Amino acid sequence: METSLTERTTWRDYYELCKPNVVWLMILTAIVGMCMATTGVVDPRVVIFASLGIALCSGSAAAINHLADQHVDAVMARTASRPIVKGKIDSQSAAIFAFVLCSVGMLILLTQVNALTAWLTLASLVGYAFIYTLYLKRATPQNIVIGGLAGAMPPLLGWTAVTNQIDGHALLLVLIIFAWTPPHFWALAIARKEEYAKVEIPMLPVTHGSRYTAQHILLYTLMLFVATLLPVATGMSSWLYLIGASILGAIFIFQAVTLLRTMKNSDAMKMFRFSIVYLMAIFPIMLLDHYLLPKVLF
Repeated sequence: METSLTERTTWRDYYELCKPNVVWLMILTAIVGMCMATTGVVDPRVVIFASLGIALCSGSAAAINHLADQHVDAVMARTASRPIVKGKIDSQSAAIFAFVLCSVGMLILLTQVNALTAWLTLASLVGYAFIYTLYLKRATPQNIVIGGLAGAMPPLLGWTAVTNQIDGHALLLVLIIFAWTPPHFWALAIARKEEYAKVEIPMLPVTHGSRYTAQHILLYTLMLFVATLLPVATGMSSWLYLIGASILGAIFIFQAVTLLRTMKNSDAMKMFRFSIVYLMAIFPIMLLDHYLLPKVLF
């Protein structure tokens, strides 16, 4: 049943439809990918147009997610205030908005950046907005693992925006976010287990229990720690990044162990919040290492 409009729509409602906090984090990792792709300074024009194109397509994917999940969002406390659920934006307007964002974003990437980045960005959009949201999310408790690849793409998109080619070092950056996604999202899923069960979304805590999920959170956190050391092992990063990644990784592992020991929702939310800080910190530290201790990429 279509939600009726109950409040005056403003630009802030459309802005919220784009999940701006998520998009800004994606752009941060994309810009780091751009900078890591060269030992010099990235062309400001590339940074501006690539970031804008990626942001618009990411916002489009988020809007499609809001549109597809509106009935589920209405039941869950965490999402009950989203614009479509509150009746601030109707489904048709959200669909048109998503289409326009995607079209403009692709046009910018195709004409101002390069085709490789454009098509990889579109693939990421399709992966998140359609394959994950419309199918995987409701089909398997491994939804966030399989679908997490789409959300891990921004560093690769940034890299290809500069080099117009896929490089193994860029894939290492993708691997870091890919390994980070399960502990990040499963921590939230443990704290919101009852809500996911209510809307019959088979998140891992719902299908296999919170303790089983906490065990897998610890496993993926250990995998993440190893993945964050690979840039040093391959010569892309040096000791400054190694120190930062080790400290952040140790804190993340400690929180995973704490969650497994206590199984408290408060510890799950604490880990979820730290996971965001973790990603916002580790990539800038990598960038700082890159420019203070320049390497030669082979």
